[in-house]
Amino acid sequence: MIGWIFLALAIGFEVAAATCMKLSEGLTRVWPSVLMAVFYILCFLAMIKSLEYLQIGVVYAIWAGIGTAAIAVIGVMMFDDTMPWIKILGIGLIICGVALVNLGGTHTPEDLAQMNLVPDGDDARADT
Repeated sequence: MIGWIFLALAIGFEVAAATCMKLSEGLTRVWPSVLMAVFYILCFLAMIKSLEYLQIGVVYAIWAGIGTAAIAVIGVMMFDDTMPWIKILGIGLIICGVALVNLGGTHTPEDLAQMNLVPDGDDARADT
């Protein structure tokens, strides 16, 4: 559960950082530029912590997918970006991809061993 909390924080910080990047107007505005840097640092610190609990492929897929979808929505709401049907379809496919990656399993081998779902290395070898 704690891994998911850190991942949610990483996504929130990344979305805030990307929004500040747009608000910085090419790094010409000081405070949005400073906030962007702070949010990216916090994002990667939270992501690093999430990797202690979750698989890297799952973390990165969810982080990138949800972040992309959130930024697309923020772009429409705050910056008058367009949202044609093809963009909506693309975001829907991203969300489906994230769901499929998540369905593939999110536990590390150590987690599975602790839950006794996978035998340890000695028991897993075939007797020859």
